[in-house]
Amino acid sequence: MDRRVVITGLGGLCGLGTDAASIWTGMREGRSAIGPIVNPLLHGLEGTIGAEIKKLPEHDVDRRQLLSMDRFSLLAVVAAREAMLQAGLSCDEGNAHRFGATVGVGFGGYDATEKAYRALLLGSATRIDLFTGVKAMPSAAACHVSMSLGLRGPVFGVTSACASANHAIASAVDQIRSGRADVMLAGGSDAPFVFIVVKAWEVMRVLAPDTCRPFSADRKGLVLGEGAGMAVLESYDHAAARGATILAEVAGVGLSADAFHIAAPAVHGPEAAMRACLADAGLNPEDVEYLNAHGTGTKANDQMETAAIRRVFGDHAYSMSVSSTKSTHAHCLGAASALEMIACVMAIQEGVVPPTANYREPDPDCDLDVTPNVPRERKVRVAMSNAFAMGGMNAVLAFKQV
Repeated sequence: MDRRVVITGLGGLCGLGTDAASIWTGMREGRSAIGPIVNPLLHGLEGTIGAEIKKLPEHDVDRRQLLSMDRFSLLAVVAAREAMLQAGLSCDEGNAHRFGATVGVGFGGYDATEKAYRALLLGSATRIDLFTGVKAMPSAAACHVSMSLGLRGPVFGVTSACASANHAIASAVDQIRSGRADVMLAGGSDAPFVFIVVKAWEVMRVLAPDTCRPFSADRKGLVLGEGAGMAVLESYDHAAARGATILAEVAGVGLSADAFHIAAPAVHGPEAAMRACLADAGLNPEDVEYLNAHGTGTKANDQMETAAIRRVFGDHAYSMSVSSTKSTHAHCLGAASALEMIACVMAIQEGVVPPTANYREPDPDCDLDVTPNVPRERKVRVAMSNAFAMGGMNAVLAFKQV
């Protein structure tokens, strides 16, 4: 089978806001959510900056389920519930086996892991929380989305560092295309504001001291963020049969590996993934009006990504719009490309390209139209989203207007 896959619902929360609409508003306005982190789990890392969710929205997640959830799982459930509500869907005994979920996670439940470590090795505890193991496992977010919504079809976690959400969405597309499911909840979630995670990024010397400035000559690195983004994916026939409002179609998927280095980026892998995505979607390079770049704000990534885009798009690389919304919501790791999926879908819906915020100085090595600081009205029929992870795992998605 080779069924068309469409998006009928979006949900999300991050530093920009606690629903998909407010996230898109922040992206569109170029409003940066980056600032000082106040999370007590940072244990004295004063001055750390990031894009933090200051207050979670009201939710009715069952109290007993909450006892076994780490923060990243809760974020995924809240986002998934919002997406299902917008899609106007629910499942029951009759259709639950045709509904599934894939949730991408970069780190997972390090909150639970660190609490256990501090209790046992730094404190006087002799035992830890009963649910430590199940809170920490990267697949927990997918499990909790399944339990919260009653999904009994294909359900699994996906972990590929910063490309996790795009890989999760790609995997969900495959489940629907192959006929294993009619509906999939897909996206990503991460909550990295934990002492050990922040220190791990700090020691790599890739964290910016001020803010995230993708493609700007004076960029100094990436900034961490937390959040979740989820989409309801359906086969086109399933959505049409129930009269659903279709937001966009997932037109193509491109996956590749660099097979090069665990941390350093390479050009050939991202180039291959973008070419594969275009081929899967049956698109020509000039069909893409907007590209949401991986755009981390590090010197190496932004130069590499620009070179890869030039190779794939040729002269069209200079006429299509490019931006990195990580300048607004920061790098949310396993959730990053899920939030960027929201940017692509809404750019198609509203005909507005969200800007690259915080941009100050042109870089000759990043000479694309990166939509600096100000949104641009533009008809967007096709949008592409890049996600390139450490270890050279690349996942690119193409979305198109229906």
